[in-house]
Amino acid sequence: MQFQDARHDMAVGLTFFLALYQFTQQNLPACKPVLTPAAVISTFLLMGLIFIPVGLVTLRASYSVVEIVDRYDIDCIPEEHRSNKVAYVKDDSISKNCSRFLKVPKSMRAPVYIYYQLDNYYQNHRRYVKSRSDRQLLHGLEYNDTGSCRPLESSDDLPIVPCGLIAWSLFNDTYKFSRGPSELKVNRKNIAWKSDRNHKFGKHVYPFNFQNGTFTGGAKLDPSIPLSDQEDLIVWMRTAALPTFRKLYGRIEEDLEADDVIVVHLKNNYNTYSFGGKKKLVLSTSSWLGGKNDFLGVANLFVGTVSILISIIFLLLHVKNPRHYGDTAYSSWNRKSISS
Repeated sequence: MQFQDARHDMAVGLTFFLALYQFTQQNLPACKPVLTPAAVISTFLLMGLIFIPVGLVTLRASYSVVEIVDRYDIDCIPEEHRSNKVAYVKDDSISKNCSRFLKVPKSMRAPVYIYYQLDNYYQNHRRYVKSRSDRQLLHGLEYNDTGSCRPLESSDDLPIVPCGLIAWSLFNDTYKFSRGPSELKVNRKNIAWKSDRNHKFGKHVYPFNFQNGTFTGGAKLDPSIPLSDQEDLIVWMRTAALPTFRKLYGRIEEDLEADDVIVVHLKNNYNTYSFGGKKKLVLSTSSWLGGKNDFLGVANLFVGTVSILISIIFLLLHVKNPRHYGDTAYSSWNRKSISS
């Protein structure tokens, strides 16, 4: 019995030694593709034939999107106040009403998405991003540990709901649209992610003591509407990664024809002047690929074109200097004789 156990142990040890030897000597079974000139040239050519059509299709989808971008933060300040823009936007006694006229360059099929765009606005700043309480947004006053919301976790010894710098700086410019004598209705429902509405903002959590402190930030919230229905807030609380970003304001669910003049009645309330920011209004349609973005199409065209150029270069080199597969004349021990 002991002899059989010893033989078994020796067999296991020998198997392990052989496996280890094969591993260290790189003799394990493996896929080792042979990169022949024909295979390499065909691969690059195939990549080019795939990427170029994909790039053309995505570029066409991007070009089919009609987009109107209007920067209004400078033009919507009266001439007499342009020397001190910050004082103007902070003075509540001065009217912030402004009218803009947008001409539709091409026919825009419904829905037409309305975005506001902010430039030079760093929502990804560490202290700004951390100044919120996700549990409070979901449970309201039942959750008291809001230390992460500093410096805006309370006001007058009362908690703030929603607390933090992100909610406090909520965008508060407003827009109304008209075409000729008729007003264009803006649908502001379902502009936030459904998952955010259902799982991140409480259906029974209401704003409390919000924007009642010494320093007033952005928009105020209706204390009679639960946070799950305050979609402006939900959109704003999903912070942007880059300093230039767009956020959805609403949708115009009517077709806009070419050469239509859209009158925008807006209130220029939001202060971007103190940090050199810019505000833009964007009207855009969409395609099966989303909004207007040429990068994906240009990137595909670039990769496809480079792949075809590489395949042509390799083909010319192969035709000029052909080399038969397995020719030992090119081995290291024969190179001296070739050169001589």
